[in-house]
Amino acid sequence: MSFRLTDAQKSQFEHDGYLVIEDFFPQAQADKLLGTANRLLREFDLDSHPGTQFVGTADAGPKSQHVGDDYFLDSGDKIRFFLEPAAIGPDGKLTRPKHEAVNKIGHALAMLDPDFRAFSFSDDVKNLVRDLGFHKDPKLIQSMVICKPKEVGGKVGSHDDQTFLTTNPSTAMGLWFALEDATPENGCLSFIPGSHKLNAKVTKRLVRKPGGGTELVTVPGMENEHKVDWDGPDQDSPSGSPDLVLIHGAVVHRSERNTSPKSRMIYTFHCIEGSAEWLDDNWLQPTPEMPFPSLFDTSPTM
Repeated sequence: MSFRLTDAQKSQFEHDGYLVIEDFFPQAQADKLLGTANRLLREFDLDSHPGTQFVGTADAGPKSQHVGDDYFLDSGDKIRFFLEPAAIGPDGKLTRPKHEAVNKIGHALAMLDPDFRAFSFSDDVKNLVRDLGFHKDPKLIQSMVICKPKEVGGKVGSHDDQTFLTTNPSTAMGLWFALEDATPENGCLSFIPGSHKLNAKVTKRLVRKPGGGTELVTVPGMENEHKVDWDGPDQDSPSGSPDLVLIHGAVVHRSERNTSPKSRMIYTFHCIEGSAEWLDDNWLQPTPEMPFPSLFDTSPTM
């Protein structure tokens, strides 16, 4: 039987801005995707890697400037590997094996890897997105594995996804699939329930600078707009493999560092409504060779 959201699940998602769906996909599927991710980690060429790191959000300080390098900005139609800052020593060399030193793999897994592609365009995923009101040719964007490696997995500060994936009107929604158990000890997601209602307006955006690189800019007219921050009660959302967490584009969420002996590997992608305008200065841009694919495409190809 194909997956369908219940009315109670729809209501909870609308109320909280996020929803944990337990056992959304078979454990065997989670194990297969986890195996594929681990194979990619083992096989990537460290010798030719430029050393690009990834820091959780754009408010992370000077280290976040790497987000503007070409290796990052040109990754929308590629499979690339971004290192965990805490896994790099003072001499610039890794302090642990490479497969335990990667923050994430992105950003075109859903198109370039056959296992992730088959999963991302599955009937259950399509039915879920339809049930959430996406009907006008939704597009799949930014597909990636976030590794959160044991002992060094970095904190992701409080943010909303529409700051980084902006459409007009705002339509971004995240689908976050647990390939391993996510717990408070290894950095599960935490949310401010209902913050998507108070945070509906896009006030800041991560954009490409004309001369290269990226910057976080205030949207004109939003200078005095209130922004929900982490000053209220939050809710940890532990999720086990193979659960799915739905994330509204405006809900405020974060995850803590992973200092535990267990990794927290997940697969995630976002979808946007195809009828909405994708802003041409967003950091992520489609290419002529790989436009954002339709999620309802019956036979996406590489």
